[in-house]
Parts: sequence; structure tokens; C-alpha cells
Amino acid sequence: MKPRVHGTQNKQARENRHVRPMEPEKTVPSLDEDDVMEIVSQVPVPFLLILDCVQDPHNLGAILRTADAAGIHAVIAPKDKAVGITETVRRISVGAADHVPFAQVTNLARTMEKLKEAGVWIVGTSDRASKSVYELDLKGPLALVLGAEEKGMRRLTEENCDFLASIPMSGKVACLNVSVATGVCLFEAVRQRRPSV
Repeated sequence: MKPRVHGTQNKQARENRHVRPMEPEKTVPSLDEDDVMEIVSQVPVPFLLILDCVQDPHNLGAILRTADAAGIHAVIAPKDKAVGITETVRRISVGAADHVPFAQVTNLARTMEKLKEAGVWIVGTSDRASKSVYELDLKGPLALVLGAEEKGMRRLTEENCDFLASIPMSGKVACLNVSVATGVCLFEAVRQRRPSV
């Protein structure tokens, strides 16, 4: 029995005419700042999610799935340094990317200012916050802000928040994955916003 030679098989695979090189994923056009403000004007109590430079399509897909379940009216992200709606995002979101309004804006800080002028309170997540997400009032017109993988929110984004909130951590790891942190924050807001019976 002859020993297998892996180099030969790899060479054959590379030479196969039916194997096409992977092309960059196409991004689906998103909404813009004007669309976001239109949505805010049409719903009585806006419930928004702002993502500051989330770059992993798997994270965005999982976040959109959670946003759909939580009843988010729109997800807002910057155009630069952030992933848009790609096929991977759509697949990971299990269809939520087709239902949750997703806007990419040129200037996130300006959009946040416009949201505040429209009566939306902005709560950002930060390890430096003095209160936890469980201690803040998340009822009423609200935009929750979550930062990028590893770095969190940018300085200007954090400065434009009305309040900062942390997620209590008991283990050795300093922070949660952004999609998990989004789920924790969104569903604490959902719990608080549910009509009392």
C-alpha cells in the first residue's frame, strides 16, 4: 500500500477548473440617517440599537437575530469600519436581516445628536460605568449602544451617550462577546418595557 502524498492532492485541487476563487461578499444597500429619523417619527416609543464599528459578520448576523426577537425598530451603524449586510450576515441572522431595518450613517455622533433632539435617550455600554444595565430605567424612547469587538465604543460615541451602563461580570474574563452583550442588554430593556399586568 502506497503512502498518501498530500502535496499531490493539494496540487490537483488547486488545478481543478471547477473550483473558483472566493470573491468578496457583496453588501446589500442599507438605510440612511433620514430613514432612521423617519422611523423614529412614526413609532410612539422608539426602541433602537446602535452598533459602534462591529466588524464581524457573524456577530452582526447574531445581533440582528436578537434585535428582531426583541422588537427593535432599527439598527444603526457607521458606514466606515463596520460590516454591512452581506450574505454571511443574512445566513447567520436566519432571515432577520431581511426584516430589521438596518441603517449605515456617515457620522454616528451627528445621528446620535439628532436622536436626542427627537427625544430618544441614549444608553451606552462601558466597563467604566458606575451603574449596571439592571439599575437604569430602560423604558421610554431608547437607543442602546454597543461597541466594537475588543475595543468597545469610540470616545466620541461614548461622550454622546446620556448614560453609561455595565454588565456585571463575576468570572475571570473581562467582557462578553458583543452579540451576547447585546442580547443581555436588549432583553433587560424588553423586561422593563413589558406592560405590567
